[in-house]
Amino acid sequence: MSRSFKCSARHGYAVEISPFFPNRLACATSQYYGIAGCGTLLVLEQREPDILLLNSLDWNDGLFDVTWSESNEHVAVTGGGDGSLQIWDTANPRGPLRVLKGHTQEVYAVDWSQTRGENLLVSGSWDHTARVWDPESCQSVATLQGHEGVLYSTVWSPHIPACFASTSGDGMLRVWDVKAGSCQLAIPAHKAEILSCDWCKYDQSIVVTGAIDCSLCVWDVRSAGQPVAQLLGHSYAVRRVKFSPFYKTVLASCSYDFTVRFWDYSRSPALLDTVEHHSEFVCGLDFNLHIPNQVKCPTGPQSNLVEAD
Repeated sequence: MSRSFKCSARHGYAVEISPFFPNRLACATSQYYGIAGCGTLLVLEQREPDILLLNSLDWNDGLFDVTWSESNEHVAVTGGGDGSLQIWDTANPRGPLRVLKGHTQEVYAVDWSQTRGENLLVSGSWDHTARVWDPESCQSVATLQGHEGVLYSTVWSPHIPACFASTSGDGMLRVWDVKAGSCQLAIPAHKAEILSCDWCKYDQSIVVTGAIDCSLCVWDVRSAGQPVAQLLGHSYAVRRVKFSPFYKTVLASCSYDFTVRFWDYSRSPALLDTVEHHSEFVCGLDFNLHIPNQVKCPTGPQSNLVEAD
């Protein structure tokens, strides 16, 4: 089953389903593939049989990623082409509540910490750095350097406080300890740019990476000499990877080959399904935390959000 929402003159880069409302999602978009023009945060809601626009929030540069607050159901954060992060009240379309400045190039990744008792943002930029932010004070609390290429993905561990993973154009997967202010592990995960990573929701040691070499690799960070699994099937770059919130070894990937693929890395063959609803690059995806097997994906140059049950 699929449903779609189309927004002309916008290219969808990332989508996140609300952790509070099962039918609400946010989509970060840009004009002209993010090369020029402005960006828009689309706040959408699924109401049978359609996906409807609740709010449209404009920014003066492209928006490349989005994350929902874990403490306020209306707050979302985006990363922009001007090097800033924007904190939005999605119920009030008057402009951002705060703008966080510190990066010197595009912010391509943002994530809100999910561990209990922690209220932090992490961002990854084309300036080769990751920054950790306190969204209450709107201050940068740490700048972490080590990657030798642009950062494409920064994702908090759902298990370990003050720990996040990052991937980069340098082909490295790095795991960081914010309290120590340093990289704890560096894995040469692909011989190519790595566009995405995600943590397993049921095992604190498992991370998946997706790269422009068309492959996904599953890593156990306790013994990272070889991947636990390598998943092959995409014919172009893997743009985003996400672990299922319901099944330990199930994950999804989307690609510039216009497909979304579902995998179980514990099986052979690992490929469970291939969804071919899209007619453009698929740049983002997210699992619904409330509804098993429901996934949203944006494409471009229109934002086309497809639900696959």
